Amino acid sequence: MLHANQIPAQGTVIEVLKHGAFRVELANGHRCIARAPDEAQLSVGGSVRLEFHPYDLSRGRIILLV
Repeated sequence: MLHANQIPAQGTVIEVLKHGAFRVELANGHRCIARAPDEAQLSVGGSVRLEFHPYDLSRGRIILLV
């Protein structure tokens, strides 16, 4: 569920990092660090839907696996 102030985006996982974090690239080439829920199983190349806080586009939260 998207929160009121959050910015939605869709991207592709390009790197699996430690502690449940992933490097995600958006369609416009922007790269960010995103975290997923604990039960999510992601791999490189997977499509995800993200939400960002309007003041910090360097970190996102994965809300849906596409």
